[in-house]
Amino acid sequence: MPDLDALDLSAAGVTRTLTFIRRSRELGFTLDEIRTLLTLSAHDSKNTCTEVRDLAARHLADVRAKIADLRAMATVLSDAVRRCDAGELPGCPLIDALSATAPLHVAADHAAPASGKRKYA
Repeated sequence: MPDLDALDLSAAGVTRTLTFIRRSRELGFTLDEIRTLLTLSAHDSKNTCTEVRDLAARHLADVRAKIADLRAMATVLSDAVRRCDAGELPGCPLIDALSATAPLHVAADHAAPASGKRKYA
């Protein structure tokens, strides 16, 4: 919890804090991370920038992992929709994709070989 004594409770200070929280949420920080950032911003010490940088670097790694997951999801869904449109296989390719035991990133890797041409079993 941020130190209330260190927070600026004037109208401008409250507006600044709310803007800080809104922008932090827009960047995907969790409420716990925002709480930590608020505490760090209120105690501008020698190590503050390093601590904020470390928190941001961890968050960036999480964001990049989510982007990779979203790309894999898009690849699998795009492939399933294309296969449905083409009528290539009996059954429903989307149901097959949802029933697959391989994780999405593995399914996405197999859906688009390096040659750029998709290969189906």
